[in-house]
Amino acid sequence: MTLQGISLDLVGHPLVQRLWGIRQTGMAHLVFPGAGHSRLEHSLGTLWVSRVMAQALELPSPEAEVVEVAALLHDLGHPPFSHTLDGPLRECLGKPHEKVGIDLIQGVFPPGYESQGRGIDGFRAPPLPEVLERHGIRPKEVASLLASPPPRRRHYLGEMLHGSIDADRLDYLQRDAHYTGVAHGAIDANRILETLGREGSHIVFAEKGRAAVEGFLVARSLMYSAVYYNKTVRIAEMMLQSAVERLPNYPETVGPLFSATDFELFCHLQACPGHPLQMARRLRARQLYKRVATWPPDGPEAPPSRRIPLVSPSDRRRLEDTLSEALGGRPGEVLVDVVPPEGDPDDLPRPGPLDAVRVREGAGIVDLLRDAPIWRTLALRPPTPWRMAVYVAPRLRAVGERRAGRLLDRFCS
Repeated sequence: MTLQGISLDLVGHPLVQRLWGIRQTGMAHLVFPGAGHSRLEHSLGTLWVSRVMAQALELPSPEAEVVEVAALLHDLGHPPFSHTLDGPLRECLGKPHEKVGIDLIQGVFPPGYESQGRGIDGFRAPPLPEVLERHGIRPKEVASLLASPPPRRRHYLGEMLHGSIDADRLDYLQRDAHYTGVAHGAIDANRILETLGREGSHIVFAEKGRAAVEGFLVARSLMYSAVYYNKTVRIAEMMLQSAVERLPNYPETVGPLFSATDFELFCHLQACPGHPLQMARRLRARQLYKRVATWPPDGPEAPPSRRIPLVSPSDRRRLEDTLSEALGGRPGEVLVDVVPPEGDPDDLPRPGPLDAVRVREGAGIVDLLRDAPIWRTLALRPPTPWRMAVYVAPRLRAVGERRAGRLLDRFCS
């Protein structure tokens, strides 16, 4: 892939180069040692896929260029360790990482990001809007492609970047599967891209590409269970989240940390005594907490699934401290992991909303997620069999296994 013009100018910008220092899959490297790939690698891959999609759709040059720019910048607002800290970022800044990225594209700097964009040794990097406008691209147009809903009358542009089968997912499923060594993410991306077309304002796949599209839907669902919601990965990510959430003066003064890289955040945690330091040391040595209970509990005696009481981050931390006290632990020695109900805000990547997957069938077009129950069921398949889990420090494992399940069931009843 050759970078030139605006893409070359953008990739050298400090705000984009920062993505070298952010792991694509959060703490997954503690389980899958090869998963050290970065957000910038993924961003470059997404740019390449968007370029191939633009060629397949025969987009005019101005539209293709805007889509490529949006693809390169789509992850600009990620905090350290990617989705691991989406919850704290939302709590501290009042917005998700997608909105942070959109703000940066339009020249609005959340706390900490302005210094990241200055460069070093007196070098002043131009604001991103200035770089875009220099090449005749309006920042607002790029931002609109990354927002939801997509642009009117040109839904296909938005669907290229945040549809059910888009440039983002086509890259990260293959990339994450490759670096983790998990075969579930294998997809026939070439076939998908070869059969890509457009009908009116929407993306449509040719009938001969249906098998590849269905394979993509299977791979996406399985990767969530096998990698993104892997039990040990979740424990490590909740430990890192806890370290940040229990920093002094959280959440009032923590905002600038979300502009850091993984390394910078870890150094900060190791300089903070108490719980943040202990969590950083445990993660560095891979001395992880243990899962002692889930709700609904595993096994044939599990009660029918009920809607769990929705808790805010502060409510969850109070529940953690209540459980810790009941188990004879200290604050931070018990962590509660909540998988939100479908449609509620989430702190991790999920299969996402049911955007249409349109495939030609004879003379018509079917939406696999609306017209084929098997694919809708797969898309809505929860990434875990449980809705809430309790993780404890190793010294509390025995008492946690005896008592945490009953305490959790009492809370959820």
